[in-house]
Amino acid sequence: MRHRACIGIITIAAMCAGGAAHAGGGLEGLGGDAGEGGVHDDTWLSIGIAGAAVPSYEGGDETVFKAVPLVQGKIGPVRINPRPAGIALDFLPKPSDGSVAFSGGLSVRYRGNRTGDVRDPVVALAAERKSALEIGPSVGITIPGVLHGADSLTVNLDTRWDVLGAHKGFAVEPAVTYFSPLNRGVAVSVTLGAKFIDDDFADYYFSVDAEDAAATGLPQFAAEGGLKNLNSTLLIGFDLGGDLTDGGAAVFVAGGYARLFGDPAASPFTSIRGSADQFVGAVGIGYTF
Repeated sequence: MRHRACIGIITIAAMCAGGAAHAGGGLEGLGGDAGEGGVHDDTWLSIGIAGAAVPSYEGGDETVFKAVPLVQGKIGPVRINPRPAGIALDFLPKPSDGSVAFSGGLSVRYRGNRTGDVRDPVVALAAERKSALEIGPSVGITIPGVLHGADSLTVNLDTRWDVLGAHKGFAVEPAVTYFSPLNRGVAVSVTLGAKFIDDDFADYYFSVDAEDAAATGLPQFAAEGGLKNLNSTLLIGFDLGGDLTDGGAAVFVAGGYARLFGDPAASPFTSIRGSADQFVGAVGIGYTF
């Protein structure tokens, strides 16, 4: 029995919550391929809409609510897997016998941290950031049948560079995801991940320069790169037809936690005005064709 249908729904849940969350927190690293079958043999598409409660900026402790469109699918040999605020295109063929599968392709992400809607009245006085578009390689491996015949373990590694000249840096994001159906109509996914950033990325989003210090009253701070956060995510998907393999409508709930480290945690935007503890949550509905 293959469960790609519910993977399509609960992995786009990760895209929803992580994409809305500029905290870049827990809802990341999904998109593993646990095999295909039923409606997912050839070309297929999962679309949806979700509402997410997320910090208003990376390191913030005030919540905003976002409505986020979602998409995942397969067009010919190319698989479209979700990423927070983006997608990953997988160009590698998959084995037909359900054995270990490798993924390789391109990861694309939009980053809108502090481009608006910052709820903290002090941080809102700092200079707004420009939108970033990050692109780079994505690789992974999925091992099916870890504990039983329908589960899987996926390891992904995304590396992306800003191509719009906003932060002008790069981020490296490894993640490990365990996926398993609980019964024919319900599936769960647990992800553990990390984010590493370079000096340019850290300086753009977490430094407080003289201008920002004068506007906000916060002390000046020069941020450097390194480990940005460790994160975890729990996702549960429910197929409304009671069968994960035949497409149709499904709903999901998702929750995530990320802990900022290093200069992202020490930045006055985080340590004085926000929190290193970042929480996200999402509920939504999707349909697989």
